[in-house]
Amino acid sequence: MRILLCILALVGFIYCAKKEPGVPYPEGYQKWALLKSALITKGEPLFDPFGGIHHIYGNREAQSAIEAGQTPPDGSVLVFDLFEAVSSDSGDTEGAHKFVAVMIKDSEQFKSTGGWGYDAFKADTKERFVKDATKECFACHKSQSGNDFLFTTAQK
Repeated sequence: MRILLCILALVGFIYCAKKEPGVPYPEGYQKWALLKSALITKGEPLFDPFGGIHHIYGNREAQSAIEAGQTPPDGSVLVFDLFEAVSSDSGDTEGAHKFVAVMIKDSEQFKSTGGWGYDAFKADTKERFVKDATKECFACHKSQSGNDFLFTTAQK
């Protein structure tokens, strides 16, 4: 019986140790809490590369913490979903899907980037396009160190 328990424990350890590092595509994120939406138009400093209509989604952990004004705990996931803005006489609407950017909180795995992992996926694909998250994502998020490296807060 002890041998069986040891084998099961070892198998469990190996399974957990094989956890893929990095930031996974956030399946079903459109059903998460919508924390904020905004429009970035030409002439604004962040227009290139973030011009358009963006929505910020958070999983339950992120939503609860942000709405309470607290630091998101490990396991929190935020998604920045960006669409082209199409202007017409009736207003601005979503155009083509540009990308899905993801932040996942894991203080151990992402120590060097403030506890957050970053990645982005092209349009409606799962094709990654961030080559160096430290340079391409964290370098900008560093400016928000006083807000746990987040640019977003919940809308009231």
